[in-house]
Amino acid sequence: MDAGDQPMTRLRPLIACEHCASIFRRHDLAPGEVANCGRCGTTLWRYSGLTLGSWLALAITTAIVFMIANAYPVAKMQVQGMEQQASLLDALTVTWDQGHWVVALMTGAAGFALPMVQLLLLMWVLYPLSRGRLPPAFRLAMRLLGLLRPWCMVPVFMLGVLVAVVKLSGMASVQPGFGLAGFALLTILLTILGRLSPHALWRYAEDTGVVRAHVPEERQGEILTGCHVCGQVQSVPLDHPESAHHCQRCNAVLHLRKPDHLSRTWALLIAAAVFYIPANVLPVMSISSLLGDSAHTILGGVIELWQMGSWDLATIVFVASVMVPLTKLISLAVLALFIQFGSTTNLRQRTRLYTMVEFIGQWSMLDVFVVILLAALANFHGLMEISAAPGAAAFGSVVILTMLAAMSFDPRRGWDIEAAGTQIAARAPVSTVEHAPPSVDTDMDGRGVR
Repeated sequence: MDAGDQPMTRLRPLIACEHCASIFRRHDLAPGEVANCGRCGTTLWRYSGLTLGSWLALAITTAIVFMIANAYPVAKMQVQGMEQQASLLDALTVTWDQGHWVVALMTGAAGFALPMVQLLLLMWVLYPLSRGRLPPAFRLAMRLLGLLRPWCMVPVFMLGVLVAVVKLSGMASVQPGFGLAGFALLTILLTILGRLSPHALWRYAEDTGVVRAHVPEERQGEILTGCHVCGQVQSVPLDHPESAHHCQRCNAVLHLRKPDHLSRTWALLIAAAVFYIPANVLPVMSISSLLGDSAHTILGGVIELWQMGSWDLATIVFVASVMVPLTKLISLAVLALFIQFGSTTNLRQRTRLYTMVEFIGQWSMLDVFVVILLAALANFHGLMEISAAPGAAAFGSVVILTMLAAMSFDPRRGWDIEAAGTQIAARAPVSTVEHAPPSVDTDMDGRGVR
């Protein structure tokens, strides 16, 4: 259902759409229902039958599976009577010892450190909330959780293990380890926990009664906006919307829109485009064996998988490592140009494109995970060694820069331009600020409270 289809209930908290700035009143959903923004189609919130106690049990289970998955090897390889097995931590250690510190730090943070911190933060806040108490340092914990969530890439590592096993199967006997099953289960559990965003936790805290939901009143000369940290909708002065304001609930700096979003997006995109060239030209992996030394680029690895008959994995690697980064660069550049030239065409489709760019961002890290796993499994001194090459660090930098560019871009600006154009066409007084709803009861152009 669309959130805009529901009747107005003044006592219910407000919620702001992060992609078009529409304001709605939050209401209870029936099983299976999803509340979508009636303006841009973004999912605002979903029905969940899980209680806080259930979420806590799920988080504890995930933490146990996380420890098991990292304690056991994900694969083992046998060559001429010698055996080598590797877990994620083994892969990070080997990569570090080989001198590729940047690659080890990037993959270690995305595959191990940040997911572990994410689980600890969830358990930290869920236990007190399930007991009806406000967690200690709740604001800080939610702020950290929001910052960490996009960078946790366990599912990408899981796919990287499968690609690495297939790549090595043509050289020697390779068998999946117990840790692989652990990561498969961990991927499922983390995907479920991914629905527990910081905004959802703040709403649980509201429903529990440990935090107060502020509902702004109607006031002339003010404009509504949502806090990017806790989701609290509040009003800011219409004549000074970009001045320094702080959220009434979590005290975060409140921005009506992301400041200097185009400048930062273009700077990050240009930097990513610069790194994209060496990432594809330079080798991402080097192999040293009794037969000689060789180096492999990303496209070289795709061709090798195809020649081995693994056309499905070759397609996945090509899409994730070649097409996805290029698609992100082109898509964000096009979206930025639309905003820069004041275009309001296909706003709903552009919002969906931006959502897709956000979703696929982390999957480009696939090849970097594959490289460190190959380095750990094929680590037979004097017989065969695989190590990361300069292209791996460049490729990881492309992934990070494009993700930062997507985070810096503000899709709400396009809807602001459309709203300003509608006001001009209607000969209505136009504010000097091109932003969302002027008052709580406004329902013009889909920008008011529903």
